[in-house]
Amino acid sequence: MKLGTLCYIEKDGQYLMLHRTKKENDMHEGLWVGLGGKFEAGESPEECVIREVFEESGLTISNPQLRGVMTFPKFAKQKEDWYVFLFVATEFSGALKPCNEGELVWVDKSKLGDLPMHKGDYHFLKCMQDYDGVFTAKYIYENDALKDYNVRIY
Repeated sequence: MKLGTLCYIEKDGQYLMLHRTKKENDMHEGLWVGLGGKFEAGESPEECVIREVFEESGLTISNPQLRGVMTFPKFAKQKEDWYVFLFVATEFSGALKPCNEGELVWVDKSKLGDLPMHKGDYHFLKCMQDYDGVFTAKYIYENDALKDYNVRIY
């Protein structure tokens, strides 16, 4: 099992998105994603997301808000299941720096549906925008296609 975080930094009706174009053997190659990554030993979800956002963007987020906990069984042909803590951050400081995984771009929320993303990402982004609470979700992929999902809103 792998544990990870994902964060959408929000400013002026936009999210900071990462267009994954630079990393070798990237399961997200060519797609647009939020910022985040894998836990290091002993980290809490908040510590992980703050560290990952800083490493990828140069921004220091504060008070990240947990919006969802998602399960991705054997995602993208991985051998392990992924469990991902989904955050939104509206408080941040610092200046954007180049990312070694791709290009960082502020994207209007209304344009997210036009970007190439994993199919489940469209769904959980809609959940984040439509509901103020926290949700849990399970996204089942087969051959890189979204086969099924279930969501519970709290």
